[in-house]
Amino acid sequence: MCNFPGKTLFEWLLIFPLAFPAYVIAYAYTDLLEYAGPVQALLRDFFNWTNSKEYWFPEIRSMAGAILMMSFVLYPYVYLMARTAILEMSVKTIDVHRVMGGTPRQTFLQVIFPAARPAVAVGVSLALMETMNDFGTVEYFAVSTMTVGLVDVWLGMGSLAGGAQIAMVMLFFVMALILVERIGRLNQKLYQQPSSRFQELPCYELTRCKAWLATSFCFIPILFGFIVPLLVLLRLAQIYFHRSWSPEFLGLIVNSFLLALFAAFLVVTLSLFLAYGKRLSESPLLVFLSKLCKLGYAVPGVVLAIGVMVPLAAVDNLIDLWARTKFGFSTGLLLSGSVFAIIFAYVVRFLILGLGQIDNSLAKVSPSMDMAARTLGSSPLRVLLKFHMPVLKGGVFVGALLVFVDCMKELPATLILRPFNFETLATHVYLFASDEMLGEAALGSITIVMVGLIPVIILSSMIKRSRKLL
Repeated sequence: MCNFPGKTLFEWLLIFPLAFPAYVIAYAYTDLLEYAGPVQALLRDFFNWTNSKEYWFPEIRSMAGAILMMSFVLYPYVYLMARTAILEMSVKTIDVHRVMGGTPRQTFLQVIFPAARPAVAVGVSLALMETMNDFGTVEYFAVSTMTVGLVDVWLGMGSLAGGAQIAMVMLFFVMALILVERIGRLNQKLYQQPSSRFQELPCYELTRCKAWLATSFCFIPILFGFIVPLLVLLRLAQIYFHRSWSPEFLGLIVNSFLLALFAAFLVVTLSLFLAYGKRLSESPLLVFLSKLCKLGYAVPGVVLAIGVMVPLAAVDNLIDLWARTKFGFSTGLLLSGSVFAIIFAYVVRFLILGLGQIDNSLAKVSPSMDMAARTLGSSPLRVLLKFHMPVLKGGVFVGALLVFVDCMKELPATLILRPFNFETLATHVYLFASDEMLGEAALGSITIVMVGLIPVIILSSMIKRSRKLL
């Protein structure tokens, strides 16, 4: 709501760090700031230092470093939610406060922020859930978290029961986060006049020092959250391109692309079934299932991996026992040892992304359209395909795209559930980086980031068009 140099550009760029997975930006900054990296090497050359004992430099691979890396890429969750909430505000509410003598600062503190606080709480909750889901960053920085402990106990010590116990504790924390967020919004209601949503928001002109301070403040997260790590990865990708670009790397792209594409198709199909079924019947079962689906995104990937592996392994054992008894041969791991387990986990975790988009798009379609079509003899399926799909195609596309990109970036569940000798771009980057071969991991990281930019640009465009601005 302020005018200052670069405002229009920052509206786009401030979302760009969201394209970086936390583990990718951690690898980039480690290469930049470690002892053998260019920053410390330049300092040693400039001051004629010979070893690390002659100077102090902050350790990037630490708890503070992990917090900083995650903050760089997770702040857009809060920014997106807050910006959307402010764009949806009633101009008349703001005007009334200004007429009563409220200064811009008082208007923000007493009117705008209280109205946007529920959205900020949702953004913070999403960032916290993503932090709990992170494995690549904390494992690479040697930070002991429950996620790392779960993987160590399960895969390192071979104790599935111990891993399940840690998973239950993590699930308890996730449920507590959801409960706190719901309680925070329990008694908050905000009623706005729809007509005022199409009026231009008041805008404050910042001049001289304040204007350039605002520009600098907006540029800092873009610089450290997107530009610097992107330049580091581009430099490494150029140096190690001849080692990274190979038929095996193309196979990784194909694996990631097909997994993400199939998962996105399944998510969109299930979302259409749930959203349209709920619209047709208002069945308590469908309403309950649609609410239950929303919990999948909140569950950390490693917890979800245990939740998927245990029942699938039990089914595999039953099928194998039946095949041995009846036919005298072993079927092996049909479900838990195949890509089915990964796709199943993707669908459970990211179903809310497709369901949320399609639900929102379907809610904009007047029920009279269904009634008119049914009166003319159209079946529910025909109504969906002929009348609703042209309206829903935008929401379906955005939902599928969000699922596709999140599947490309997903590391914990993929790392645990993937079959033998099956890798994706995310696991490829993690395996090379964990062996301190950051150069070989750079090209895969760049590919993930470039794919991640697509929905970021689309989301920014959608938010921009949601209201006419000055």
